[in-house]
Parts: sequence; C-alpha cells; structure tokens
Amino acid sequence: MGRGRAKAKQTKVARELKYSSHETDFAALQRELSGDERSPNGSGGAEVPHDDPYDDYDDYRR
Repeated sequence: MGRGRAKAKQTKVARELKYSSHETDFAALQRELSGDERSPNGSGGAEVPHDDPYDDYDDYRR
C-alpha cells in the first residue's frame, strides 16, 4: 500500500523523458564512448582528487 504516488511520479518522469526533445551533444557522446583522454573542463584527463567522506574513518577500523 502507499505505492500509488510513487508509481504515478515514476510514470510522469518516464513519460517526460520519452516524449520530450533533448539536445544531444553527439561530440561529447563520441568522446565518452571512445575513451578520449580530453575532458570538457580542459584538464586533459588529469586525475581529479576524490573526496571520500569515509577516508577519515579508515584509521579507526584497524
């Protein structure tokens, strides 16, 4: 019970995605699929530091 609103929302979102027209950046899609090292932000595929919120807790597990 109580799934009616959630299902209605999912149906609405799915219908919007299906029937709305979105501009597709095919060049970006091609870069992503081909594994091109260039990134759109100009970093040239440089490693971006990853902020893991659980890194601080790693010391406590040992």
